[in-house]
Amino acid sequence: MISRALQRARVFVWGEVPSSRQEKVLLLKIDWFILSYCCLMYFTNYLDRSNVSNAYVSGMREELDMQGNDFNKINTIFTCGYIVGMIPNNLMLQVVPPRIWFPLMQIVWGVLTFCTSAAKNVQQIWAIRFLQGIAESSTFVGTHYILGSWYKPGELGKRSGIFTSSGLAGTLFSGVLQAAVYRNLNGRDGRSGWRWLFIIDGIITLPIAFYGFLVFPDVPATSKAFYLTEEERRLAYKRLDSDVEQHKLSWNLFRRVLSRWRWYACSLLVGRHDFKSFVKLTRYNEFAVSGETESFGSNNLMGQWLSAIGGYTVEQVDNYPSGLTAFGIASTLVCATWTDYTRQRWPVLIYICIALTISSICILVWSSPTGLKFFAYYLSGAAYSGQATTFAWANQICADDSQERAIVLASMNMWNNAVNAWWPLLFYAAPDAPRFRKGMIAMLGTCAATLAVTALVWALERREHRLRAPKMQNNPRDEEEEEDSGSERKFSTSKSRPPLDGNMGAEVSNLDADNSGDLGTEDAEKGWVRSNEQA
Repeated sequence: MISRALQRARVFVWGEVPSSRQEKVLLLKIDWFILSYCCLMYFTNYLDRSNVSNAYVSGMREELDMQGNDFNKINTIFTCGYIVGMIPNNLMLQVVPPRIWFPLMQIVWGVLTFCTSAAKNVQQIWAIRFLQGIAESSTFVGTHYILGSWYKPGELGKRSGIFTSSGLAGTLFSGVLQAAVYRNLNGRDGRSGWRWLFIIDGIITLPIAFYGFLVFPDVPATSKAFYLTEEERRLAYKRLDSDVEQHKLSWNLFRRVLSRWRWYACSLLVGRHDFKSFVKLTRYNEFAVSGETESFGSNNLMGQWLSAIGGYTVEQVDNYPSGLTAFGIASTLVCATWTDYTRQRWPVLIYICIALTISSICILVWSSPTGLKFFAYYLSGAAYSGQATTFAWANQICADDSQERAIVLASMNMWNNAVNAWWPLLFYAAPDAPRFRKGMIAMLGTCAATLAVTALVWALERREHRLRAPKMQNNPRDEEEEEDSGSERKFSTSKSRPPLDGNMGAEVSNLDADNSGDLGTEDAEKGWVRSNEQA
C-alpha cells in the first residue's frame, strides 16, 4: 500500500513513469540539458528585463532626471520592440537552427544590457530597450516549440511550469542583486549602484549563451547532440507520435481558423494578461508569466509605493517586492502540477481572479493598514500562475489541428503584447503612484470579464466534445494493424506539433516497432534517413 501511494505521488508530481529503461535515460538527458538551458536562458531573459524597475527606484530616476511617464514609456517601447521582433525571429528559426539563434540573441541582449549601464539620458534607454525587446522576443514562442518537440503532453505541463518559474526566479534575483550591488558597489569607480546592476546582469548572461552553443540539441529530427545516441533520437520521435490529422498548408487554413470559435475565444483569454499587467507592473512586466511569452518591461508598483510612503531604505525597496515573485513561483508550480494531473485548466483562472479582486480592493481602500497592503501585493503574485495554464488550455482545445493550434497560440501572444503596450500608460502611469486608483478599478472590471470569458471557453469546449463524441463512436480510429505473422505491429501516425520548416520539423512517419521494443524496421530506417536528408 505504501509503495502504491508513493507511485501515485510520483505520478502526480512528475508524470507517468517511462515505459522502458531506454526512455527513462532519454528523459533524464533532455531534462538535464534542454530544460537546464531553457530555464537558464529564461532566467537571464527576465533578469535583464526586470532590472530597469529595480534601477528606477535605486537612483536611475534622479540621475537621468526622469519626469512624468518617462518610466512607463520605457516599458511601452520595450513592448513595441518585442512585438516588432516576434515574426522576424520566428522566420529566422526556420532558417537558422535554434541551437545557434537562441544563444546568438542571448548574446545580443546581454551586450545591450552592458550598454544600458553607460546611458546618459532616458532617450538612450528608450533606444536600447526597443532593440532589447526585439532580441528577447526570440525566446518565448521558440522555447515552447522546443519543449513540445521533446516532451509528451503528460510531461509538458510540469516542465512548462518549471520553465515559467525560472523567469520569475530571474525577477526575484534581480531585486536581491540590486540591493547587494547598491550596498557594496554604489559609487565604486565613479559608477552608481544601478549602473553596476546592468554590468553584472550582462556578465551573468553571456556564459549561459555559450553553454547553449555547446549543449542545446535542436529538435529530434536535426539533433546532433553529443550526448544522444542515434537510437535515442529515434525514440524521441517514436514516443511523441499521435493521431492528429495533418492539413496541407493553404489559404484554406485561414477559413478553417476564422470559421471556428477557438481563435476568438482563446484570444479573449488574453484578457487575463490585462490583470497580469497589474502583477507584472507590481514587480515587472512579463510574458512571460506568462510566459511566459510577452512583454517584460516593469513598473514595480510595490517599489513605487514603498518609495512614496517613505520610511524604507533602498535595499528594502529592492528586497520587499521579491515576496510577490516568490508567491508567484509557488503558485505556478502548484497549479502546473495540479492541472497536469487533472487536465482541468479553468479553476486556475478562477483562483487568479479571486486573488486579484481581493488585492485590488485592499489597495483601493487606501485607509487600510500597511500590513494589509503588503498582503495584497504579495497575493497578487497568484496571477503569474496563469501563463502556463492559459497556453496549455489553448493547446488542449486545438489539439486536433496543428496548424490552427500554431495560429491560436501566436495570436494569444501577440494580443497580450498589444494590450500591454498601452495598458500601463493608461492605468498605471507613474504620476498616479502610489495609489494607482484607476488601475485598481480597471483590475476589478478585468477580473469580472475574465470570469465571463473563462465560463464561455469552458462551455464551448464542452459543447464541442459532446458534438464530437457520436462521430468518434461511429468512426473509431484504428491505431494498430496486426501483421499476418502476429509478431509485429505497425504504427502509422503523424506528429502533433507542426514543424516550423524542413530544418526544424522534418518528420519521421510509419515507424515500425516490434513487441520487444526495437525502434524500427527497414521502413523506419528509410524514414529516418529521409528526414535527415531533408534537414
